[in-house]
Amino acid sequence: MRLKFQKGDWIAVGLVIVLAVCVFLPFLPSSAAQPGAVEIWQNGVLLDTFPLDRDGEYIIDASFRNVITVRDGQAAITESTCPGADCVHSGWIRHTGRSIVCLPNRTEVRIVGTDGDVDFVVG
Repeated sequence: MRLKFQKGDWIAVGLVIVLAVCVFLPFLPSSAAQPGAVEIWQNGVLLDTFPLDRDGEYIIDASFRNVITVRDGQAAITESTCPGADCVHSGWIRHTGRSIVCLPNRTEVRIVGTDGDVDFVVG
């Protein structure tokens, strides 16, 4: 005996597909998302903020020298005179909440505002 799809079966399959699309649609990346910004912190003080959509370099001369490069919507510490230069080996970051830290220079490069959603709110 061979089963055949009837009209009601096709409607049920169509409804399942539409429901699946509606469930996963909010999780797709939005093209209207803001480009975000790079914050540079040192010793807990915000030194500067600039947009990720504008390429450039920012130099911090403190105990050690850090060169922060912004290119193609991402940021990295590309040069450092600190011992080990672990911050240089951290690579490029582009998403909200990601950061690169140079412990000897007490510097943090933080990405803010690229994702339009909130993971959680406390308080």
